[in-house]
Amino acid sequence: MKRSNSSTLKRVFKYLKKHWVLVALSMLFALTSVVGTLYIPIRVGNAIDLIIEAGKVDFDKLSPILLEIGIVAVCVAVIQWIMNNINNKITYKVAMDVRNDAFDKIERLPLKYVDSHQYGEIVSRMISDVDQFTDGLLMGFTQFFTGIATIIGTLCFMLYLSPIITVVVVVFTPLSLLIASFISKQTYKLFKKQAGARGDETSLIDEAIGNLKVVKAFSREDEMQEQFDKADDKLKKISIRAIFFSSLVNPTTRFVNALVYAGVALVGAFVVTGVIPFGSGVLTVGALATFLSYANQYAKPFNEISGVITELQNALACASRAFELIDETEEPCDKENAIILSKPDGNVELKDVEFSYSADKELIKGLNLSVKSGMRVAIVGPTGCGKTTLINLLMRFYDVNNGVISVDGHDIRDITRHSLRHSYGMVLQETWLQGGTIKDNVRMGKPDASDDEIIQACKECHAHSFIKRLPQGYDTVISDEASSLSQGQKQLLCIARIMLALPEMLILDEATSSIDTRTEIKIQESFMKLMRGRTSFVVAHRLSTIREADVILVMNKGSIVEMGNHSTLISKKGFYWELYNSQFNPTE
Repeated sequence: MKRSNSSTLKRVFKYLKKHWVLVALSMLFALTSVVGTLYIPIRVGNAIDLIIEAGKVDFDKLSPILLEIGIVAVCVAVIQWIMNNINNKITYKVAMDVRNDAFDKIERLPLKYVDSHQYGEIVSRMISDVDQFTDGLLMGFTQFFTGIATIIGTLCFMLYLSPIITVVVVVFTPLSLLIASFISKQTYKLFKKQAGARGDETSLIDEAIGNLKVVKAFSREDEMQEQFDKADDKLKKISIRAIFFSSLVNPTTRFVNALVYAGVALVGAFVVTGVIPFGSGVLTVGALATFLSYANQYAKPFNEISGVITELQNALACASRAFELIDETEEPCDKENAIILSKPDGNVELKDVEFSYSADKELIKGLNLSVKSGMRVAIVGPTGCGKTTLINLLMRFYDVNNGVISVDGHDIRDITRHSLRHSYGMVLQETWLQGGTIKDNVRMGKPDASDDEIIQACKECHAHSFIKRLPQGYDTVISDEASSLSQGQKQLLCIARIMLALPEMLILDEATSSIDTRTEIKIQESFMKLMRGRTSFVVAHRLSTIREADVILVMNKGSIVEMGNHSTLISKKGFYWELYNSQFNPTE
């Protein structure tokens, strides 16, 4: 969903509203520092008027003024330091809030969103884009409020000193604003493209690093380098254009401000010399110096604000991408009176199930299946036939397009997702380990498990021996990517989680695909014990591992083409017989 600049800004203010106390303090300190900054030129003008000519300086009155200027300058510096610290807190608190909302949203997004977007692009929205947004917001707080207060304050003081000279300043103000406004509109579009190109490049880098072994194995380094060069060149071109347009703001507004300063000096000189009347009084040289200082301070915030506007364009473009993620359609909530599944018997039924990932590509159609409690169901078939899709539907990672999947007679859409998924123990072909110790990773299956229970679970899946050989044993720190564990060892740890959890139902999706044959035979014995009395779904390509299943579902093109036990299916000499004999010489 595309967001307008104004809607993004309103969303930013909603996040700022949570920290209104800090925002109020920041504005108070900004106002105080401006008052102090504007007070100093008045005293400087008074000091200049005390310097009449060489040898005629009123030091008695000048010394206290200089001391006062020094004290005020120190106070202003301290106030600005405090204000900057407050601004830092505001911006990073907002960044933390946005990232928390984005991460929370990711956990509540349907899997189809994650499956259809590059991981690196999602990470870029959460990290890089929020960082850019934070930088722009920090500059905005540091300079925007102070700049506005300075403009208003100097304008009031200048009107008090000389309305005639003030007119010169005000006449040129709209020109500066128009230039800044025109350029900022152009830069927003470019910064939005820049953020998108940055996300694409992040995705490419994430893909290349995560699959570096494959890249090297197929000698694709040159091709990957070429893809990176294209992505980097695209980012460079967009960035140069964005920076070029944004860099035009400051020099153009400075040129206008230089004209303002020159105009004030010229008109002021005519007033001091009496060419232009100054009412009943006289404009002194000190007062003119004060006015010139105010004219410069009045112009300075326009330069700063123009720079802030440019940064804010980049910040809002990045914030818009982060908010687009946060505003994505969530996974539908559980029904108001959803059933909490507690210790299910494991009767699973699929009736007239239809499902496809995209409307133009049919996958599963008219699927019917009845699984009684405690049955071991094997699912086999060629790649892309719908085996893993069936598992996704059973776990309700995706909802069926038509038909019903029920557990113990309850439509799974009437069951809370948490209790449904908690009832299954799932081991996938793809392993995932979190950063932490071996013990922490196994305990994911049962958070309150004791150390003895963890060790016993690891022994049952034959992981205990290699764990004891690690430097710190069960306290060895590992992660999914940065660890010395083999893929098979990682898979054993994932199996240990299930051995520890002892769920009511099991889903094993190529659970032993990365494990050597000898260890696999031992684990199959443990699985047989674990599956006893539990409804189990086993997806396997190695057909030798599912010969003892109660029912074998043979899938092809999203439908069950054969169903029965191993002996029955072999005797039919159908599709299963062909699959089996493609792996083994026919012996039956």
